[in-house]
Amino acid sequence: MQYFQALKLGQKRVAEARAYLNTLTDGRAMPALALASTDSNIWQPVGEENLYAFVDESAGFVLTDNSGYILALVDKTGSSKTIVQGVTPKQKENLEKVFKAANIPKFEGKVILPV
Repeated sequence: MQYFQALKLGQKRVAEARAYLNTLTDGRAMPALALASTDSNIWQPVGEENLYAFVDESAGFVLTDNSGYILALVDKTGSSKTIVQGVTPKQKENLEKVFKAANIPKFEGKVILPV
């Protein structure tokens, strides 16, 4: 796929994931990665599927002054499409219930966050 085709499709998928996450987090979602990380020189958009993952900010991914978690909606490879920073343990618990009720699976691998 050509770069601009992959980028446009990835941006569309990021926007959709972000809009959904904004409904759950009072508009706190930020866009993340539109292109999937590959080992080749082939451009690929992030995947269409949404899985959720929480990353402990104390694990070296501190992006804010808040302690807690980063919530990411990712594709099946772990590429984050949208993130919310500074999620408290109580918010994490509530969001996990929402994702379970919506049949959104939990991602168990390594999450690729924007740098």
